[in-house]
Amino acid sequence: MQNYIDQSLAQEMTGATAPQKVEALFDYMERRGQSFYDEVVTQLEHALQCAALARQNEASSTLITGALLHDIGHIILDEHNADKAFLDMDLNHEAVGAQYLAPFFPEAVTTPIRLHVPAKRYLCTTDPSYHDGLSEASKRSLIVQGGVMSDKEREAFEQIPHFEDGLTLRRWDDLAKVKGLEISGLEAYRDIVQQCLSDR
Repeated sequence: MQNYIDQSLAQEMTGATAPQKVEALFDYMERRGQSFYDEVVTQLEHALQCAALARQNEASSTLITGALLHDIGHIILDEHNADKAFLDMDLNHEAVGAQYLAPFFPEAVTTPIRLHVPAKRYLCTTDPSYHDGLSEASKRSLIVQGGVMSDKEREAFEQIPHFEDGLTLRRWDDLAKVKGLEISGLEAYRDIVQQCLSDR
């Protein structure tokens, strides 16, 4: 079954200038990111917390942008926790999001986005303590995402360019679920995101 992917954002960004693309992207996230990612934070709050962690760790502009946009696939697929299938079905939001953004951003942005789910599987395979620290929702989704990796899958993952950035983004993703955390809004990332678009 083909899942519905909202093409309205891509249509608005196609042919636009870099500032117009950022405007369209941020407006979309503001409007569509108000549904809940998990029990305590909205999609938008989760994205902003993840980007804030990237900035605090002095990440590159491409990785900060990737952190901000890593779950755009959930939004364009309209996946959220009010949907009973949210944790029981894997719609590959990471691959959908990366492919959706590929015409507009370089691989240094889209590859960590594409890898942030397999990165969870990789970390559960290589670091048993990592699994123990996952939220219950994340442990549940791990099962439908394929569970721990085989040796062959792990070796293949390690051959992908930017795979380390995917692992780093994954760890921030796990931490970006703090209820009521006061952080900067989307506007704080305008120049960073625009720079990544302009470099395309």
